[in-house]
Amino acid sequence: MNKFIIWIFLIIVILVSPFIGAVDLHLSDIFDASNLANSIFFDIRLPRVLFAFFAGAILAVSGLLFQTLFRNALMTPYTLGISSGAVLGAGIAIKLGISTLIFGIFGISFFGFLGSLLTLVLLIYLARFLKNSHQESLLLLGIALSLFYTSLLMVIFYLGSAVQNDMLLRFTMGSLSIIGWEYPIFISVVAFLLILIIYMYRFELQLLSISDEGAKLRGVDTKRVTLILLAFSSFCVGILVSISGPVGFVGLVVPHIVAKIYPQSVNRRILKTAVFGGGFLLFCDTLTRAVSTQSELPIGIITALIGGPFFIYLIISRSKK
Repeated sequence: MNKFIIWIFLIIVILVSPFIGAVDLHLSDIFDASNLANSIFFDIRLPRVLFAFFAGAILAVSGLLFQTLFRNALMTPYTLGISSGAVLGAGIAIKLGISTLIFGIFGISFFGFLGSLLTLVLLIYLARFLKNSHQESLLLLGIALSLFYTSLLMVIFYLGSAVQNDMLLRFTMGSLSIIGWEYPIFISVVAFLLILIIYMYRFELQLLSISDEGAKLRGVDTKRVTLILLAFSSFCVGILVSISGPVGFVGLVVPHIVAKIYPQSVNRRILKTAVFGGGFLLFCDTLTRAVSTQSELPIGIITALIGGPFFIYLIISRSKK
């Protein structure tokens, strides 16, 4: 019964979300091409709903992947500093005034992706020197990188102009405010490819969730599979963060909620985690549009308000074991 109620709630959120915002929309008006409501619904609200859903799917599935591979409930691209690397890269692009297209994409998006990719390479390289308490040390390493990136970002903020600082501030708080179908279609393709890759390796992932040794005995090339999954996941998260800014804690909260609702093996929770992640972020985005404020509430604030206490809960629960 509880599962049924949750699924009904997710469906209601998806159906109601496009009608919530600063301008009230009526169903009879959105199909009238001469009405402003038509443009608002099909050019702004509906693309944003799809963008939020697929962005949440990417973050949630990436969180599930990281937690499974490292066998650590606190591991996500956000806590490991990969998202922070993307933010720093975007901050550098903003400071340098690089807004022109590079290889067909915006300079800010390109530098954001580059920052996340370099962070992953750095983590893989530094992990070679971690011998004892590998998982906990890697988590602390990710947190240290996040703090270091934040310090560099503050230097950029201090040296930037008022216009650059405004752009940087808005980017670091995260935003799903997009217009048109370009980004939603692009992110939906990225989400589909990420889920497809993870699903292709679902049985290897299930073995790796137990132990590396057991996976090796079953003929799994653990290093190769781990590197492929981590690299592609970081690639997708980097692309997303370079567009939306950092949206934290989705990859931390959603996989645990799904695991509580569906206590199944990892390979059977992949699609459920993607759907719940999309619904969760869409619900948070709907809240930002439902709150009546002078300017739209950044999505990163809502997810942090939910994810922060949840992160504390995970740390306390782990310490009791």
